[in-house]
Formats: sequence, C-alpha cells, structure tokens
Amino acid sequence: MSPRSSAGFVLVTAAALTAALATPSLAASNTPAQLTQSIASHESHTLRGLAQPGKVNATVSSTNWSGYAAVGSTGAYTSVTSSWTQPSVTCGSATTYSSFWVGLDGYSNSALEQTGTEADCIGGKATYGAWWEVLPASESAYSGVTVKGGDKFTATVTYTGSTFTMTLADSTEGWTKTTTHAGSSGFKNASAEVIAEAPEVGGSVASLADFGTVTFTGAKADGSNLDTYSPNEIVMTKSSSSAVRAQPGSISGGSFADVWKAS
Repeated sequence: MSPRSSAGFVLVTAAALTAALATPSLAASNTPAQLTQSIASHESHTLRGLAQPGKVNATVSSTNWSGYAAVGSTGAYTSVTSSWTQPSVTCGSATTYSSFWVGLDGYSNSALEQTGTEADCIGGKATYGAWWEVLPASESAYSGVTVKGGDKFTATVTYTGSTFTMTLADSTEGWTKTTTHAGSSGFKNASAEVIAEAPEVGGSVASLADFGTVTFTGAKADGSNLDTYSPNEIVMTKSSSSAVRAQPGSISGGSFADVWKAS
C-alpha cells in the first residue's frame, strides 16, 4: 500500500471513530435528568395557604396550587382525568420545582389520591419525572420510565368502590404506569382537581420552576367536562403578598391554560 493510500485509510478510520464516539455522547446529552425516589421522598402535594376555603363556584387563592377544583359533598366524584404536554424548563443556579397532576379529594380535606409529572431545576439541571401519591405519604416516583419536555401525558384517578386506581400514560415515550391503593384514611371523594403546583419539598413550599405555559385538555370528572361543575378557579400567590405565581385561564370544554408568573 502506498503512503498516500495509507494516510487516506488512517483519515477515514479516524473520522469513523470520531463519529462512533460522538453518537452515544449526543444521545446521552438529549436525555434530561430523571426523578429518583430519593428526590421524590421529600416531596408532597398537600394544598397550602388556601384563602376562603368555604367558597364554591368562585375564584380563590393558594400558595402552591393553580388550576381548577370541582367541589361537592362526600361521594360527589369518583373519577378525574386530563391530558397535557409536559413543559420544558430552562435552569439557572436556583433550585425550583413544578408539578402537573389530577387528583380526588385534597381541596376540602386532608385526603388526596393523585398522579402526575414534574419539571424541576435541581443542581442546575432540568429534571423530569412521573409519580403518584396518596396522602399522608410522600410522593413515589415511577421507576423505569423516561420523561422529557414535549411528551404527551394523560392521567386518570378512579375510585372503583373499594380502591383507587391511578394511571399515568406517556403516549410519546410509549409507556403506562398504574397503581392501585386503598386511598387516604378518611377519604371523602368530595373534590376533583386538575392542578399545576409548586410542591412542598422538605416541609416547605418550593420555589416554582418557570414552566412557561401548560395546557390541560380533556379535563373531566365522572365523565363530564370539569367546567360543567362550575369548579373553583385557584390562583397561586406568594405567601408574603398577593403577587401571582401561576394563573389559570378560563376553562371551557374541559380545557384551560395555566401560566407561570413568578417563582
């Protein structure tokens, strides 16, 4: 083989090696950090700072929930469902959290059965995950799944007469997770919620990650659009002032957008 041919062979081989090494690295960089159980075990989704809790068919405020809650008497609701596109977050140095979910109870009592996703900034990295929770226990992360910004989700919580079934499906990644549970002690099925949230982390309400806008569609309770129940609109505000953290838009046909305003 001539020196020229030999040199050409080396160049081709080096290029091929560079491409081979770059491909896994590129794939890895496209997969964001995922929620772990060690992180999830410090999170909870209890309603905090609810103003005017006795109001119905009204606009109220909370320090960590934003969205809509249909409120009724004991046994009023046995199922809730909604779909959304997982928001993406761009992270700086601050540690912030955001969650998106559906649930039964939790608005007017201490019970809550729910499932959803989150988009956090932890250690400067965007971190995404999927979870379920039955109060008073903390959040439990779904294992063996990948969640990315832009994924299409549908979440459902159903009471069957003896147990609660919480189902979360990611149609983009092609996975479904289902958990069956006896429910919170003293559950009443008195409310059905579709919520964007600043979760409680380590016992305190977290700073809210800038999720931009999340649009919930197909929001239903007991098979009817959530707006047919004249649900309470919940605006998330800062605990030290009335400054808005997240604001839901008007709900129509089971759809509404929720917009981040401040951390």
